[in-house]
Amino acid sequence: MTNMKKPISKLLGTLLFLLAPMFIFAQENLGLDERIDQAFAPISQFATDVVFFKVGGVPFVLLLLVFSALFFTIVFGFPNIRFFGKAINTVRGKYDDIEQYSGDANALVSQPGGDNPDTIRDESEEGEVSHFQALATAVSGTVGNGNIAGVALAIALGGPGATFWMIICGFLGMSTKFVECTLGVQYRDVDENGVVYGGPMYYISKGLKDRGFEMFGKIAAVFFAIFCIGGSFGGGNAAQSNQATIVLKDLLNMESTGAGTLIGVVMAVLVGIIIIGGIKRIAAVTEKVVPLMAVLYLVACLYIILSNFSLVDDAFGMIFREAFNPKAIGVGGVIGVLLVGFQRAAFSNEAGAGSASIAHSAVKTKYSASEGLVALLEPFIDTVVICTMTALVIIIYNTGGFFEYGGDGSGGVLIDGARFEGAGITSKAFAQYIPYSNVFLTIAVVLFAVSTMISWSYYGLQSWKFLFGRGKAADLTYKFLFLIFIVIGSAANMSSVWGFSDAMIFAMVFPNMIGLYFLFPVVKRELARYLDAIKSKANS
Repeated sequence: MTNMKKPISKLLGTLLFLLAPMFIFAQENLGLDERIDQAFAPISQFATDVVFFKVGGVPFVLLLLVFSALFFTIVFGFPNIRFFGKAINTVRGKYDDIEQYSGDANALVSQPGGDNPDTIRDESEEGEVSHFQALATAVSGTVGNGNIAGVALAIALGGPGATFWMIICGFLGMSTKFVECTLGVQYRDVDENGVVYGGPMYYISKGLKDRGFEMFGKIAAVFFAIFCIGGSFGGGNAAQSNQATIVLKDLLNMESTGAGTLIGVVMAVLVGIIIIGGIKRIAAVTEKVVPLMAVLYLVACLYIILSNFSLVDDAFGMIFREAFNPKAIGVGGVIGVLLVGFQRAAFSNEAGAGSASIAHSAVKTKYSASEGLVALLEPFIDTVVICTMTALVIIIYNTGGFFEYGGDGSGGVLIDGARFEGAGITSKAFAQYIPYSNVFLTIAVVLFAVSTMISWSYYGLQSWKFLFGRGKAADLTYKFLFLIFIVIGSAANMSSVWGFSDAMIFAMVFPNMIGLYFLFPVVKRELARYLDAIKSKANS
């Protein structure tokens, strides 16, 4: 026990030494939040302008996401519908026995570039987690404040109609997620210790090399890794600490302009203990508490929806009607509300960004398409189910006319004379129907924020290692930079943080799509291989 206390004490001392100056300065200078925001806002604006360049008045990256999702849905024959049942069966282990291969290994090699017959027997031993664990890890990185704050932001800006386009984006995103996560497993690296390294940076570099575009693949992979690191600092970190700070300040009535920095420093220390110290017991507790909180959150949503069941048909009516005839001010008509819905859904489920394939690549399987099928469940859980439930709660709440859709055009709305943003809007909706729900939702937002930060620190670290090697110094450098962005996210205002976060997440789409378009024939081959194995098992 004494040996355990020493590294913990040393770790806490190091973290406090590095973060204490900001903590002290925040107490002495109440304008620190504003100073951080003023320094960060131009960076956020620059990133937004570069990534969301427009073609015909529409951000090109959103067009790329939508049409790519449509393309993969059609090319693979609507896998989001056809293979939904098989995906569930794969997660629950129905096909686990086909992973233990017996028979002629050469029969599974369909073409050059496929599996080596000499290694097929060993493939099921590679990887570190089960199908369910890989799905749970990836979902923990997406289910969180994008579902609570992101949905509120979408509805505040685009009105109820944004929900419809979020659902459509989630449905189509299932196909994209299937393709990228299949490739994540197919091209992963496994080191001599059995540690798995995977994700778009590997399937882009390896896959394009196989296609004769080695240099192009290396460049695209490097760009993805850079953008993924930015995404881990932004959407996977700063946006999370931002929303946690908003609800904490509201709950604790912290009006000080340095309060955000103080909260950020405390949060950075807590997250640092987990990601730097690697204290498994704390991580194990988080893994148990966060799913429980997610279930309680869904139960709370269901309670509000069922308690107001007579308003549900009206809410859905508004969702469908205003998807094509929006009344929210300042969103630019149908195209505007569509873009708001797609942007928030893509941020929430990350389909097309490629980040989840980093987690899914660690699965134990010799059939890469099996994990692709598992992964297509992710946008369904995240966007089609959870985001829709949050949206219904907010829309039902606002049948009382508490705020005007569109607000001031920045995602903030006025309720009872006070301005609310993101998770604050969802908190007000919950408070209308459940006593003391502000405490519950604050805890949920903070826990979701921490779990998302932990997952994204893994994604960012994998990209950092791809660029700078797998040494300990590179590891610690990334993690300390990651902690600094927790403080920045807590101090800066929501528009700056979410602008930067959106830009970094969506920047990942460009290099990732290069890999998907070059390599989707490999996914077709691997899907056929997995389906043949299932069929052979059924006929045996």
